[in-house]
Amino acid sequence: MRYLPLILKNCWRNRRRTTLTILSIGVSMCLLGVLIALFHAFYLADPPADQALRLVVRNKVSLTVPFPLAYREPIQHIPGVREVMISNWFGGVYRDNRDPKNMFARFAVEPEKLFTIYPEFQMPEDQKKEFIRDRTGCVIGHDLVKDFNFKVGDKIHIVGDIYPGDFEFTIRGIFTSPRASGVLYFNKEYVDQSIPEGRRGQIGMFDILIDKPENSSRVAEAVDATFHNSTAQTKTESEQAFVVGFLALIGNVKVFLIAISAAVMFTILLVSANTMAMSVRERVREVGVLKTLGFTPGNILFLILGEACAISIAGGLIGYLISTVLMKGVANSPFGGFLPSFQMFDASVALVCIATAAAIGLMSSLVPALGASRVSIVEALRSTD
Repeated sequence: MRYLPLILKNCWRNRRRTTLTILSIGVSMCLLGVLIALFHAFYLADPPADQALRLVVRNKVSLTVPFPLAYREPIQHIPGVREVMISNWFGGVYRDNRDPKNMFARFAVEPEKLFTIYPEFQMPEDQKKEFIRDRTGCVIGHDLVKDFNFKVGDKIHIVGDIYPGDFEFTIRGIFTSPRASGVLYFNKEYVDQSIPEGRRGQIGMFDILIDKPENSSRVAEAVDATFHNSTAQTKTESEQAFVVGFLALIGNVKVFLIAISAAVMFTILLVSANTMAMSVRERVREVGVLKTLGFTPGNILFLILGEACAISIAGGLIGYLISTVLMKGVANSPFGGFLPSFQMFDASVALVCIATAAAIGLMSSLVPALGASRVSIVEALRSTD
């Protein structure tokens, strides 16, 4: 720590270069922070307590292939299952689908079970009763209120595609949720009355509420085993796994995130290495003076490595703070409701970002620092660079 003031002073000898380097590292670390936060949320983070109690059942072939409604009764009798709710993806067009803002999740559900399955949804009791009473009623998340200025009693007109027809819903309630809530729920009976009789016995998904998180795997295996020999086999998974599986439709997201992160790290490593090489080359004579004053090769090495790490850590910290703002924007985007839960500030993600920045600083300066520490006093003082 005795050399810390000297390290910090050396960082600001060329303020313009240092500032540009910190900004370059900050932008790169910002992108890396977003990618790490997404990777952590998708594949490493534990689900919230309420989410850990929910399973999703769909057709094993694909989410787009329906399966019989009659499966509900056997599932309901599996030990550990508390409630089973029909949940059909509705799709449809609100206003104009060319505007991403108009694309929000819409589900046809059983109103009397919705708030049992999702206890984290908070809404006044009178609004819940109105939603259950009105067959054409719907409830929306608070995020939709912010986006469209909806209020209770407003009409929402949606043109169906999966379920053809023109549907008008009356907002009967607005719920709040700790997660992104840009979603609309309505009574499935309203849609069932408009589709052919043959389609009414088919559904898209079941949402299952179980008694304990530790029973999740057992219940999922029991559900799938029950219909293993059926013509429509099922795939049962946790809600978090289901959301991640949604992303698999666009490709191998895990490989994509890792590949982009590696490219970002390699690019910023080159930028930082070039900066440190220039900085060391300009100070060869000063290295000779320091050695004349009694600084050992180890001291020289430590000073240069410390300078590079200080600059990189500053850039990494700035980049991470910016990435938290971007992640908040991602969470509030039209597709935020399809993402797993994640914290705006995650200590583990921050630690990875800052540690990565420090490692980049260390690796980028190691070769020039070793060269400077090994140069002789005579050779350093003769330098004209």
